[in-house]
Amino acid sequence: MAITLSDQDKNTMRVAAYGAVALLSAAGVAGGSPHKIATNGSIALGSGTGLVGHVLAEYPKGKEINGKSVAEIADRVLPALTEAMALLTAQAPDEADNFRGAVLLAIESATQNAKPSPVVTDLIGKITKALDAA
Repeated sequence: MAITLSDQDKNTMRVAAYGAVALLSAAGVAGGSPHKIATNGSIALGSGTGLVGHVLAEYPKGKEINGKSVAEIADRVLPALTEAMALLTAQAPDEADNFRGAVLLAIESATQNAKPSPVVTDLIGKITKALDAA
């Protein structure tokens, strides 16, 4: 079965996945390692396979994952995570699992070098909840 995603669907997936990493990076500023978080998480996303890997091979265009605060980033990213899971679940359930796994791997990779702060741990919980809300 061929899966056809619109450009908007692909953008939603990119904003969701890279936005999750950006969210952790923004929260990681307090711990002093936002660049490591962003780099490690982005490398993990860029290493994906299947349809998800092809979509995430491109970084999102525009400023949709930037923000002046963690709250501003979260307002866009958390709903995008749920939306991406819903659209993939409807069109390609295996790819929904692949997407969820890619985001969780990126989170794990992003936080591998240090014990996450309570703030980062809380955001990881919110990201996981958004993935599972679809």
